[in-house]
Amino acid sequence: MTLDTPQRSAHLLSFALEHPWAITAGMLATIADLLARHLTGAPSDPAAIAAALVARSNRVPAPQGTPRGGGTIAVIPMFGVVAPRINLLSEASGGTTFETLTRQLRAAVADPRVTQIVFDVDSPGGSTAGATEFAREVRDAAATKPVLAHAQHLMASAAYWAMSGATEIIASPSALVGSIGVFTIHEDLSRALEQLGVKRTIIAAGKYKAEGVAGSALSPEARTHVQQVVDSAYGRFVTDVARGRRVPVATVRSGFGEGRTLDAEAAQRAGLISRIATLEEILGALDGTAAAASMAAHRQALARAQVAFHRHTLEATARRSH
Repeated sequence: MTLDTPQRSAHLLSFALEHPWAITAGMLATIADLLARHLTGAPSDPAAIAAALVARSNRVPAPQGTPRGGGTIAVIPMFGVVAPRINLLSEASGGTTFETLTRQLRAAVADPRVTQIVFDVDSPGGSTAGATEFAREVRDAAATKPVLAHAQHLMASAAYWAMSGATEIIASPSALVGSIGVFTIHEDLSRALEQLGVKRTIIAAGKYKAEGVAGSALSPEARTHVQQVVDSAYGRFVTDVARGRRVPVATVRSGFGEGRTLDAEAAQRAGLISRIATLEEILGALDGTAAAASMAAHRQALARAQVAFHRHTLEATARRSH
């Protein structure tokens, strides 16, 4: 298992700085910490990342059932940070990739035995890169077969964006949904590097090639450009949601939480979701009690993996504090 090499850290840095994020504010701290560690030369925490990888590997395949009308239910999990390609950020949350989700969705659409597709979502969102493309995949799939997107316990930002074109969006009673917004981060670490005795000289060609590079300060002109990139991604986000939920773009901009996550009842009132139900209830209605019992066992296995992940993360944090 390869956790952190200079090449992978460089890829992480480039990816995080070059693409805006559609993710919950809570994950901002994780992203900023990983970036700061890389830029100041501190290593990533291999114990926490290893625990996340174990948690992801322990996630058992979601069960499939047989709807009462015949055929098969395909249950596709979307957990953790979602990005175009797996990297340390998605590994640190036990996440997945848009490529993996696309392959699973296309396989379910192409399989004549599958008559229902259910996404089991527990994600804070992820990168804007790949989100609009996958949202289109979901819309296209929903035009062929019913696609249900279920939030348990979080369907936020890029995860909601991706699921916006589903036939129905359903949330568990305790779920949080929304966080429709985009941000990027810039770490001005010039003083931190100075305190470490590091002085970087940047040599570049192209008027804007080196703006904000290696943790340097952003000029007002550079900040304006970055804001334009963020605004463009946000425009794609709200347009896809409006199309999927069949409401005006203005409604999404002003009435869908304005960047906040909403509880299930508020999300239903605002129009972000179609109804409130547990995943077991959904599968039970489609497939009877057998699928519901199978999903309950599936969720228990996930819970055990997540507990192990958080325990290892806390232990790693405690070791760093001493």
